[in-house]
Amino acid sequence: MKALEELVGILARLPGIGRKSAARIAFHILKSDDQYAALLAERIGALKNQVRFCSTCGSYTEEDPCPVCSSPVRDKTVICVVEQAQDVMTIEASREYRGVYHVLGALLSPLDGVGPEALKLDRLLDRVRDQAVSEVVIATNPTVEGDTTALYLKKVLEGSNARVTRLATGIPVGGDLEYADRLTLARSFRGRVPL
Repeated sequence: MKALEELVGILARLPGIGRKSAARIAFHILKSDDQYAALLAERIGALKNQVRFCSTCGSYTEEDPCPVCSSPVRDKTVICVVEQAQDVMTIEASREYRGVYHVLGALLSPLDGVGPEALKLDRLLDRVRDQAVSEVVIATNPTVEGDTTALYLKKVLEGSNARVTRLATGIPVGGDLEYADRLTLARSFRGRVPL
């Protein structure tokens, strides 16, 4: 069945989907009614046409600027810098952050040939200068690349009036000290706060 094998091959290219999962999804689509399969195909086809990057922050949006950037209640003096657009959705789900965002689109990784030119820094620097930004929160992952990018951003933003902060890292809520790695414990001790 060539059509089924081709679909399984395409689905297996999705992140986190192996060949077995791709086959299960393909068989689920086959068992579904025609309306479901048509709607799924239509939504996938429309996705690339309807969703684009916000010209202000670089996040995914259907309208430009995105709802966060155009919101009158968001604090535009605080910018949270993230690696990728889906990080914005993750932070928004917490309902704790009230500022705006800037999506870098990549992290510095000299071994992979990703240098400062790959980061979307010109727009960030313009926003920091033009919007009288008081704080830039760096929310990159606590990895070698994320830490390198955070240090580079701190250096680039040194001449501005914005305070540069980094998300706290450490032991997660419900975590167990027994399973925490050495780096996580070290960061937890450095980032401790008074009770």
